Amino acid sequence: MKITFMGAGSTIFARNVIGDAMCTESLRESTFALYDIDAKRLKDSEIILSAINNNINGGKAKIETYLGAENRKEALRGANFVINAIQVGGYEPCTVTDFEIPKKYGIRQTIADTMGIGGIFRTLRTIPVLEGFARDMEEVCPDCYFLNYTNPMAMLSGYMQRYTGVKTVGLCHSVQGCSRELLKKLDMQDKIEGRTDFIAGINHMAWLLEIRDKDGNDLYPEIKKRAKQKNLSQKHDDMVRFDYIEKLGYYCTESSEHNAEYNPFYIKSRYPELIEKFNIPLDEYPRRCVNQIKGWEKERDEILANGKITHERSEEYASYIMEAITTGKLYKIGGNVLNNGLIDNLPKEACVEVPCLIDGSGINPCHVGSLPLQLAAMNSSNIYPQLLTIEAAVTKKKDLIYQAAMMDPHTGAELSTDDIVALCNDLIEAHGDWLPKYN
Repeated sequence: MKITFMGAGSTIFARNVIGDAMCTESLRESTFALYDIDAKRLKDSEIILSAINNNINGGKAKIETYLGAENRKEALRGANFVINAIQVGGYEPCTVTDFEIPKKYGIRQTIADTMGIGGIFRTLRTIPVLEGFARDMEEVCPDCYFLNYTNPMAMLSGYMQRYTGVKTVGLCHSVQGCSRELLKKLDMQDKIEGRTDFIAGINHMAWLLEIRDKDGNDLYPEIKKRAKQKNLSQKHDDMVRFDYIEKLGYYCTESSEHNAEYNPFYIKSRYPELIEKFNIPLDEYPRRCVNQIKGWEKERDEILANGKITHERSEEYASYIMEAITTGKLYKIGGNVLNNGLIDNLPKEACVEVPCLIDGSGINPCHVGSLPLQLAAMNSSNIYPQLLTIEAAVTKKKDLIYQAAMMDPHTGAELSTDDIVALCNDLIEAHGDWLPKYN
């Protein structure tokens, strides 16, 4: 078994996912190929994963490292599974650019990695890299599964599913804990054990369509009452999604700081008081990046000083998917797959997040039916900018970048069409060689 990790310099995430595999009987003797373009971060990951291998796995795994584009094909050669966690352009310069230039036009963002003008440009600089990955995989590991963790999830996974021959599923952290964390926030911990839920939609905006206790009782009536009261009585970190519950009738998977920028409702220059009302953390992702970089450096130094790192299997989907396909053991995930009629009232070309059953036959998405109309409308407001962005990346047509930004709910609500064109041109110029040439 060969498992290749693209972007292995994302050391904490590589540690979790590969550590999970080392905790899994059917995977623990695999060859783990670590690939990155940053020599220092790659070496850090090699040292830490080797320590985990020795400390919990008896050294049974084999760890290989591959640095730079010239070694990418060898990293992929013969892989059964490829895990993707790259970030093209990193925090500096590209993430900083995604935030600072839109600010000059009055566009404020929180995360900018999924939708909005930041999500669009993150996609445009990442798809060309994935195109190269796909060419290599089609040549040297044509039967592999590509497990994508990189955002923007729907746009990148959708590109791979529509424009390459690589078997792709997009994986997110937000589905597994959605209903559990909601119940915790509403002091309904006694309902967590034995609960059932049903989630479908698009990545970061998949809807908690049903939630029931162990006896089959619908928990939404009590959830709605408590969520409304909490929003009225106190400031907290999930006010946007609790407003969704009141106004749309349903909760969704990803955090309020994310969802604040996926629509035209909450971040509005005309109504700056909404930022305080809904406790929206503008510029959250740059702050988080700075803190994560500092935290990682401290953690790395402590790990390298004593070498006593260990690991317990997490909830991340990757190891369970690989185990299910390898052994035939049935496992259920919330996966990002091409719609093709899985959700009846969303476009067939959309990348949707739906229940999928995994076994020896592979990844088997489940038919959902139609979403409640208001939820389909919310998802569609994000899907069409996503589809336009993918087409822009494939065709290299600049007009499609402009149109994607115009259709983005937040950008379109704030700026005129002329200002949107000017903003996109400024971002294209600032990104320089991080983007291909558009016509």
